[in-house]
Amino acid sequence: MLSGIKYWRAGLLDQMNPPKPTFGVDQIPDLSGHVAIVTGGGAGIGYETSKALLQHHAKVYLCTRDQGKAERAIVRLKAEVGKDCQVIFVQLDLANLKSVKRAATELAAREHEVHILINNAGVMWSALDALTDDGYDMQFGTNVIGHFLFTELLMPVLLAGARASPDGHTRVVTVSSLAAYNTGEVWYDALRDGPTRRKLGTEKLYDQSKFANAVVARQIAQRYGEQGIVSISLNPGAIKTDLQRTMNPIARRIVQAALFPPTMGALTSLFAATMPEALNYNGEFMVPWARLGKCRQEMYDDSLGQKLWERLEDETKTFRD
Repeated sequence: MLSGIKYWRAGLLDQMNPPKPTFGVDQIPDLSGHVAIVTGGGAGIGYETSKALLQHHAKVYLCTRDQGKAERAIVRLKAEVGKDCQVIFVQLDLANLKSVKRAATELAAREHEVHILINNAGVMWSALDALTDDGYDMQFGTNVIGHFLFTELLMPVLLAGARASPDGHTRVVTVSSLAAYNTGEVWYDALRDGPTRRKLGTEKLYDQSKFANAVVARQIAQRYGEQGIVSISLNPGAIKTDLQRTMNPIARRIVQAALFPPTMGALTSLFAATMPEALNYNGEFMVPWARLGKCRQEMYDDSLGQKLWERLEDETKTFRD
């Protein structure tokens, strides 16, 4: 999916072909009484993540744009997990900030406490002509701005979940990518269409969004950690998912032949979202499979994180009032 030579030079090849995992879904503790939200939970990594949470008795909200796909996923989940599993669809279009606010409002009305939020949904290598309904670059708008607003609007119920939890914590898990290592900056004049955005191109715009995901996740940890929020970002691994749908069909078949299945891609998210050891990883970056890692050094730059957070607050202020 991404250049193996590039990551070999950066010393990251083991993230493309990780060692055998020491964590499996059978190690997840009982999640009875836990409410979990998974964006993009109807397919790929999100589906497998939702399935494992349901198997351990969590109540799971599938938040995705496509109602038909979500309903088919729910039928499949009930067949695989059990007809009595608690899985609920809430429509969420991360490329439309009004939809983000509606979804968060609905969830907060349904649940007074949320214990797990997994920001899993995303788009990759969108066409340069693709913009969100609010006029942002499709990748940054969906992957970063939409998830930022969604998380901030849900923060009251996330904090309530932390106060009510036996261990005093709520987990916020952000699915980033190996692509986060490709850049250590955010080009603010590329958030909307223009010469800078066009010059960067779709792959660099994707890299920017995944790096920004990790930066925001660390900022959440710093801002809400003392109130019980554990925020972790991660590279799920080189996984065969719908993210590759925008690739040339021939290249897609070649690339996907070398990728791991979504069941493997869900492991790191599930560890971060459920395991007691992950309480020690607040603000950190995890790598496949369920290992503590390090992102590039700029992710840990407080001034860069503060600037990005303030810009995201400014871009979403209309929807947070």
